[in-house]
Amino acid sequence: MSVFDKHHDTLEHHETMMGSARGRLAVALDLLTDSLALVGQHGVYCRSERFPGKPRMDIAHVLEQLDDAKQLVQSAMEELKSPV
Repeated sequence: MSVFDKHHDTLEHHETMMGSARGRLAVALDLLTDSLALVGQHGVYCRSERFPGKPRMDIAHVLEQLDDAKQLVQSAMEELKSPV
């Protein structure tokens, strides 16, 4: 099943409100935010033995990459919002 099929209703809603590109970016941003929350929650239970109180290195790396992707999507949305 494609991403467009899985998220059809949400994509349709956001694309109608914001246009095709911004609507897809908004849905991508929502998916990234949900993923950050899930991985962050997982990080609570998968603690590093080497660095107590910190998530494992792999979890920390995934969180960092998701956050970076989220920032890139946000910057693209801001650029699309601004008049050229």
